[in-house]
Amino acid sequence: MKILYQGSEGAYSQLAALEAYPKATTLSCKTFEDCFQKCSNDQNLSTIIPVENSIAGRVADIQYLMNKYKLQIYAEHFHKVSHNLLALPGIKLNQIKSVRSHSQAISQCQKIINENNLEPIIAADTAGSAKYISKNLKKDEAAIASKLAAEIYNLKILKNNVEDDKKNVTRFLLMGKKAEHPEYKNEKYITSCIFKVKDKPAALYKCLGGFATNNISLSKLESFSEHSSFEQYLFLCDIVGHIEDPKVQKSLEELGFHTVSLDILGVYQASPFRNI
Repeated sequence: MKILYQGSEGAYSQLAALEAYPKATTLSCKTFEDCFQKCSNDQNLSTIIPVENSIAGRVADIQYLMNKYKLQIYAEHFHKVSHNLLALPGIKLNQIKSVRSHSQAISQCQKIINENNLEPIIAADTAGSAKYISKNLKKDEAAIASKLAAEIYNLKILKNNVEDDKKNVTRFLLMGKKAEHPEYKNEKYITSCIFKVKDKPAALYKCLGGFATNNISLSKLESFSEHSSFEQYLFLCDIVGHIEDPKVQKSLEELGFHTVSLDILGVYQASPFRNI
C-alpha cells in the first residue's frame, strides 16, 4: 500500500498515515494538489489528506480539490496532534525571535507565541519548517512540528505539547481513484457527497428536507463557492449512514430533485473516535 502525503518527511500527515496503516509505504508530495493529481493518474496510489481540525477548523482549499478531482474516500482517521517547539541544538528559548510553521499549526499555538513575543512565519508545512531551520542553521528561529521531525532533522525540543488546547485533533481522509465501498452491515457508516443547489428560493431547505423526513443525520454540511463566484454554491455533506440503506437512498433521491449536480465521494466506516 502506497500512501501520498503533503509535506516533508516527519509531517503530521505522514504520522497519521503510519498510525492508521503501519505497514504502508508513505511518499512525500510538495502540495495537496500533487497528492490529488498523482492519485487521479494512478489507481494503485492512495493519499491521506487533512480536512479539518478541532481548533483551527477546516483546512483551506481541500474542498475545492475534492470537487475538482472527485477522488473516492475509503476511510477517515482522527489523529491527535501534539505540537513541539524545535530549534538547533544548544539554542535556548530566550534566543528565539521568530517561529516558522504551517498556518494551522501557528493558529493552534498562539499562547506560546504571544508569551514569548515570537514573530510567526507562515510556511508550507510543519516538517518543512523544521527542515529549513536545520538546513539553514537558523539560530534565532524555531519551528512548530512533530517529535519525528525533531529526530529526522536533528533539532532540539525546546518545549513539547505547545498546542493551546490539548484536545487538538485533526480529521484525515484516505482517498484514491478506485470507486469501492464496504458491504452494508449493522455498523456505523459515513456517505460523503458534493452537491450544487438549483438557483431557486429555499433550494437548500428543500435539499435537506429528505434527510429530516427519513430520520437521517448529517455530521457535516459546509458551503464553498465555485470558480470564484458568489452566485451559486456547492455543499460538501457527510451523511451518517450507508448508501445502500433504503432511508439514505430515499434521502439522496429527494436531494437529487433539487440539485444541479450530485457526486458521491465515498462510503466508509465511521471512525470509532466519533463515539468518544
